[in-house]
Amino acid sequence: MAVVNGYATLAEAKGFLSISDNVDDTVLENMIESASRSIDRIANRRFYLDSTASARQYRVSSPVILYTDDIGTTSGLIVQTDDDGDGVFETTLTLNTDYIMDPLTALSLGRPFTQITIVSTSNTFPIFPGLFQNGLRPGVQVTARFGWPSVPDDINQACLILTADLYKRKDSPGGILGLGDLGAIRMSPLGRDVTQIVRAYRKETLA
Repeated sequence: MAVVNGYATLAEAKGFLSISDNVDDTVLENMIESASRSIDRIANRRFYLDSTASARQYRVSSPVILYTDDIGTTSGLIVQTDDDGDGVFETTLTLNTDYIMDPLTALSLGRPFTQITIVSTSNTFPIFPGLFQNGLRPGVQVTARFGWPSVPDDINQACLILTADLYKRKDSPGGILGLGDLGAIRMSPLGRDVTQIVRAYRKETLA
């Protein structure tokens, strides 16, 4: 299988493991894919960028600030508001006129935007009063390419480490690499180093 949205390439994994033949290419591709999705779950976010824009809706708690999922580019970005709580997003806001994307330094640091901030005095995000009427409707629809602008270098390394661990473990029943003078030589716990690397990227969410 070809790797889909992986955080390392087959060539990188083979170089990392000093593999020169093609015998285990399919196995390695499966492991790269598995390692990448495991990193997503550890981080509670993903580091690949959508190829096309898709729409997501958000409830609003502030008239001027909206926290969003990771947005990796302003290409294809559309922000619309439902001004009367009827479920129709009839007003389209203009980037850098009605709103800006934050953090301002996100793309220069290789990180995603995570906040939309209203800067126009003539627009606000709609907050609907009334718990049992329109109060629970999402007030904003954001169409964007979600994800990170590019895979961070340390996430790439974490993927290679975890892929190598998975590859070596297939020939190490019970995690035993071999026998030495002092007994069994065991592998370190799977993913321990990876968890340490990815922890800095973890996105915390409210329960």
